[in-house]
Amino acid sequence: MSSNTNQSATVAVTILDKEYRVACSEEEQAGLQASAKLLNERMAKIRNSGSVIGAERIAVMAALNIAHELLQAKAGLARQPVEEQMLDRLHEKVQAALNKFDNN
Repeated sequence: MSSNTNQSATVAVTILDKEYRVACSEEEQAGLQASAKLLNERMAKIRNSGSVIGAERIAVMAALNIAHELLQAKAGLARQPVEEQMLDRLHEKVQAALNKFDNN
């Protein structure tokens, strides 16, 4: 048996009452389980709404929703440094105005 920590293991995940076996490293197992849980919850919500029928269509809708959220989150992170810079400049202006006021 190898002492390699990147050994691959087969993990069983359940999505919409169906079990899937997925190979992943031991370090990724918790992330895989969390991802499967999220996907299962999203697909169950779509299925239970009754607006989409068929496992494949439900999976596509869930994937689209999750992809959309990911893109929104990435866009939000991209804006964060700009917003921090704006806050820093605003803070500098406020400090300058307060210093001017204190000197008068």
